[in-house]
Amino acid sequence: MSTYSFEMYPPRSAAAELSLYGTIDRLVETGPEFISVTYGASGSTRESSLGVLRHLLTTNVTPMAHLTCVGWTYEDATSVIREFLSVGLTSFLAVRGDPPAGTAEGTDFLGDLKSAGELVQLIHRVQNERAPYSQVDVPGFPSAKRISRGEQVTIAVAAFPNGHPRSRSVQQDLDTLLAKEAAGANLALTQLFFHAEEYLNFVVLAREAGVTMRILPGIMPVVSPARVRRMIELTEEKMPETLYARLVAAETPERQYAVGIAHATELASELLAGGAPGLHLYTHNKHEAVIDVLDAVGIRSTPTKEHA
Repeated sequence: MSTYSFEMYPPRSAAAELSLYGTIDRLVETGPEFISVTYGASGSTRESSLGVLRHLLTTNVTPMAHLTCVGWTYEDATSVIREFLSVGLTSFLAVRGDPPAGTAEGTDFLGDLKSAGELVQLIHRVQNERAPYSQVDVPGFPSAKRISRGEQVTIAVAAFPNGHPRSRSVQQDLDTLLAKEAAGANLALTQLFFHAEEYLNFVVLAREAGVTMRILPGIMPVVSPARVRRMIELTEEKMPETLYARLVAAETPERQYAVGIAHATELASELLAGGAPGLHLYTHNKHEAVIDVLDAVGIRSTPTKEHA
């Protein structure tokens, strides 16, 4: 059965926070595998991200905490990881992060951790120090115990079907992803893309390179020309010219929404038909579009109240 999950970012105002928790309620009702929450560069959204994650811990959906490591010392990173683990978080997305704005070319901005793979290793190390093992009952022997490994964490990493903006080659991207898995990553979430073959071809190459973990395709329903331009600016992907032209021609917000949902639905359907194990949906902190896409492709687990 195909899974699905969502990504959100922490609220930037009190009004946004109130709206966000309403959106979370709608998304939780659909029964996703997990909901991930982004983490600002250099920990700039640490408290607000943790607030959203704490809220998700009160639901029946697994929260996934994003962690970046740009500019951190080992002590900084260890402290944040310990804090997140201590509140009950056991699922993470480990990314290196981008250079701070205004960083000059050639400047060393990385800090002690030089890659997402090193962050993956540190998360595992901190968790193993906290809970190296547990004692469990032996069936049929009431007084007997056996040693079991401590609770393991899920650590996702980023994958780039069309290449990382600073990568020199496809092979470098594949080698980097394989290194992340070797470091202990057990799930990959892709950067946005607009054509199914970009993901499907990438997965073939990743499997040939030796990557075995699940690779979930990340898609976002883009329902306005402005949203497309903003996504291209953030991701440095190529402009999806046909989609953009259709959105511009649609003119009204209602028609543009329909165009965006139709494109995302077609993309999602092609991905699932091509063997994708599920969908990771970027919500832009709104629930309507992603739920409409799930409905259209027919993989939503449970109805939300408003759709029941």
